[in-house]
Amino acid sequence: MRHQKIFLTGASSGIGQALARAYAEQGAVLGLVGRREDALRAFADTLPNPGAVRLYAVDVRDADAMLAAASDFLANVGCPDVVIANAGISVGTVASEREDLELFRTVMDTNWFGLLTTFQPFLAPMRAQPPGAGGWRGTLVGIASVAGVRGLPGGGAYSASKSAVIKLLESLRLEQSRERIRVVTIAPGYIRTPMTEHNPYRMPFLMDADAFARKALRKIAGGARFTVIPWQMGVVASVLHVMPFWLYDALFRRAPRKPRQSRGA
Repeated sequence: MRHQKIFLTGASSGIGQALARAYAEQGAVLGLVGRREDALRAFADTLPNPGAVRLYAVDVRDADAMLAAASDFLANVGCPDVVIANAGISVGTVASEREDLELFRTVMDTNWFGLLTTFQPFLAPMRAQPPGAGGWRGTLVGIASVAGVRGLPGGGAYSASKSAVIKLLESLRLEQSRERIRVVTIAPGYIRTPMTEHNPYRMPFLMDADAFARKALRKIAGGARFTVIPWQMGVVASVLHVMPFWLYDALFRRAPRKPRQSRGA
């Protein structure tokens, strides 16, 4: 049985670790990217087969470093079957605060540009390899968010970045389909991770990260174009998407806000 080859960013904690663990339990060979080398190594030691894991302590904002990581994986493991751009940060921001300007840039560079630096080095190698199961050459997965459906007060940076991620993935899905490369968009709702643990408000349909990962792997394997996990948040997102501006403003103008400077992982 051929083991899948998976390249995954944001593996230092949270959703990234849950996805990596789920794939490791299936016997996959992993390339894990994260900013914190100590956290990556400690996590890799807990996996069923640490010898089948390559670690890259890299910031996804650094395109050259991401290219080097991808090149190492290609040379030592081969072209991945699935590339997952999961790295992301969530920071409460206020546009009127001068010191928040750099945070807006950091969030966009990590959440949106980091998706590009993750995918770009693998596009040509995927196109060059013969089609596999179902006639596909590979799968690109982007982790978006329900927060990208509508702008949230105090979350302008995060909402904008995830909205941009959703649109970029849609463009990539259309561009790469003729190359027989699948593009999957997964929009999590509230998932229990370090990114959400300090949210000072109720989080409906809160889901454990491991449960999210199991559902995500099934959606990825099935080649879902766009999916929201958990499904209940998909219903909420659909309603919000079509809600008229006047009603949305009335309901969310005074919504609770994520604290400023509260960083995720």
